[in-house]
Amino acid sequence: MLGEGIIQGLVETARNFFGSYVEKDRLTTVQYPEERLPLPEASRVFPFLLYDGKDPDAGLRCVACQICEKECPPRCIHIEKSKDKKPDFVGKMQVYPAVFDIDVSVCMSCQICVEVCPFDAIRMDKVFELSTDNRFRKLLYTKKELSKPNEYYQKIHPLEAAETDERRAKEAEEAKAKAAAAEAAAKAKAAAAAATPPVGEASGNGAAAPAKLAETKGSPQ
Repeated sequence: MLGEGIIQGLVETARNFFGSYVEKDRLTTVQYPEERLPLPEASRVFPFLLYDGKDPDAGLRCVACQICEKECPPRCIHIEKSKDKKPDFVGKMQVYPAVFDIDVSVCMSCQICVEVCPFDAIRMDKVFELSTDNRFRKLLYTKKELSKPNEYYQKIHPLEAAETDERRAKEAEEAKAKAAAAEAAAKAKAAAAAATPPVGEASGNGAAAPAKLAETKGSPQ
C-alpha cells in the first residue's frame, strides 16, 4: 500500500509522544541544565594532569618526558623541564614540568597523549561546559589549572582508575623489593670483604717465615 511506511512512522511517533507522559523511558530529552544525563565512563573531552596526595606540586606524576608533546597531532601541549629533581612514586629521582600548558581551543580530544604516557600522568576529563568570552587566555590551561587529584580520577573513571592504581601499587612493591634485595646483597658483600684478609698481606707473611728460619739456621752460635 502506498504510504504505508509513512503511516507506520507517524503511529510510532504518536505512541512515543503520548507515552512520554506516563513512561519516563520514552522521554527523548531532559530539562538541561536542571537535569543531566550521566556520562559514560569512556566519554572524554580534554586532558588533565594527575597528582597523588594533597600537594599538586609534590605529588604530580608527570616527569616532563615530553612524549605527549611530541606525539600530539595539533601540537597543543607545551612543556618545559625543571632544573632540579624530585622522587617519583617508586623513589627514583625525576625531573618535573616547570611549565605544562594545553591550548584546549586547538585540542582535538584524540587521547593520544593518554595512550603514550608511560607514567599514568595524564587522563581525559569529562567536563564539557567550557564556553568563555575569551578564547585566548581562558582556553590556555596551565599546570595549576590542569592538575587534579587521583580521587577525582577515581570518581569520573572508577574502573580505569582501579586498574591503574592496582598496577602502580604492584610496580611500587616490586621496586621496593628490588631495592631491599640490592641493599641486602651490598651488605653481604661488604661483610664478606671485611672478614677476608687482604691477599697481599697473607702472602707476605707466608713468605717471610721461611726466610727468617733459614737466616736463624745459618747464623753462628
